Amino acid sequence: MKKILLVAAVTLIGFTNVAAQKIKFGVKGGFNFATVNGDNTNNFDVVTSLNFGVLSEIPISDKISFQPELMYSGQGYSFNDNVIALSYLNVPLMGKYYLTKGLTIEAGPQIGILFSANNDKRDVKDSFNTFDFGANFGLSYKLENGLNFGARYNVGLIDINNLENSSSKNRNSLFQFSVGYFFF
Repeated sequence: MKKILLVAAVTLIGFTNVAAQKIKFGVKGGFNFATVNGDNTNNFDVVTSLNFGVLSEIPISDKISFQPELMYSGQGYSFNDNVIALSYLNVPLMGKYYLTKGLTIEAGPQIGILFSANNDKRDVKDSFNTFDFGANFGLSYKLENGLNFGARYNVGLIDINNLENSSSKNRNSLFQFSVGYFFF
């Protein structure tokens, strides 16, 4: 985990020096439609929650950009009318490719830190791993005035369970829709 954060920081610093005059900073927010995939998840339902945070876009070339983000993300799942609400601080590190002016495809890893886990207002954080790791894939469209729209799918790559006696392995899975604005 420390190596991944170090590589991300060094990469960000390197790109910042190359494209310092064209870096854009912004905010975004939207909705998540989240559940988990894995063992014994056939009866799990989707939960809807919010996402919001800050981001920057660092151009590498005319067609390619790097977009690091710092996002709050409400995630979780539901089964038998029982909602497990998971709150994460996520750090997506997105590579963006401009298909046309404003329209991009994007992909990249995401590191997540679990803030809280609740089951009907009861703390169940000890049942879940503190860290999450996943991969994002999506589309975004940015208008010339800085307004932007995005749709993304996040697939979890590691088990979120922290139960010693459980053989179940479950991973986060969510669709994310957002609206944002780049200030400069």
